[in-house]
Amino acid sequence: MLTKIFFLFIATLLISNLAHSQVIERPAYDSLKRTILALDQEVYEVKLNLHQAQSQLKTGIFVATMGYTITIIGGQLLGSNPDLGKSLLYVGGATGIAGTFVLVKGFKKLSLRAPDPPLGIR
Repeated sequence: MLTKIFFLFIATLLISNLAHSQVIERPAYDSLKRTILALDQEVYEVKLNLHQAQSQLKTGIFVATMGYTITIIGGQLLGSNPDLGKSLLYVGGATGIAGTFVLVKGFKKLSLRAPDPPLGIR
């Protein structure tokens, strides 16, 4: 009888110790969860900026390429048809410059500001 009581006492201590060791500290868990959510939000913002910059960069490259192609064609036509060549030079130059401005705006979306250093480096 005494050995059964002693065995039950030891078993109760072991079970309570196992149950106590399984408890997660709530403040540390909440802090970790907030950190993960903040990182997830930051990654989403980076992906969104990259997506927006990608479409703007593609548009800028297309417009600038078309503009400078028109400028080259205008330069080629200066000898045979000076009036058309001169007009194409102006229109192509203006279009190329507009495309370059679109490109610059796209590059600004890639890097809005210098990133904050990680917490361990501050």
